[in-house]
Amino acid sequence: MDDVAVIDDPGAAEVSLDPVRARLLAELSEPGSATTLAQRVGLTRQKVNYHLRALERHGLVELVEERRKGNCTERMMRATAASYVISPSVLAAVEPDPERSPDQLSARWLLAVAARLVRDVGELITGAARTRKRLATFAVDGEVRFASAADRAAFAEELAAAATSLISKYHDESAAGGRSHRVVIAVHPAVRREEKG
Repeated sequence: MDDVAVIDDPGAAEVSLDPVRARLLAELSEPGSATTLAQRVGLTRQKVNYHLRALERHGLVELVEERRKGNCTERMMRATAASYVISPSVLAAVEPDPERSPDQLSARWLLAVAARLVRDVGELITGAARTRKRLATFAVDGEVRFASAADRAAFAEELAAAATSLISKYHDESAAGGRSHRVVIAVHPAVRREEKG
């Protein structure tokens, strides 16, 4: 089971967004059968089987094992990932494009850049899995508390200068066999979500 999978097929996205199927995906972080799932989610075994078949057709759940129970064969299923992200490519005709209006101070532009990041990394993960190769990526995630808007602006200016300096230092347009890498740096207010418990 993957930790995170990117859904890039419109049919799979549609199937995963159904509330019952999303609940089944969550329940299938550990293998389960239609019978055990039916008890947990309060549906009939037949309805659960119907939803499981739809999820399986789109590669969101997989068969782990089959067990004989009397005259029946019980199919033990598991989600193919612990969590899923839907790629913006699912809505290709209206997919965000950061090139349309590049404005470093726009939240909507940041969202378009993030959407491109999800799409591109999803494609890279799929390609790496297909060729059984590791994917070289790097990310930094942190939080900073600014005393004022002026401090935030100064931070953004210094961060941009440092990033530009590093990119200039290591970028080699003429490197034979070199591979371009995209650098994304974002600063946005932190979102606080209340703990459920």
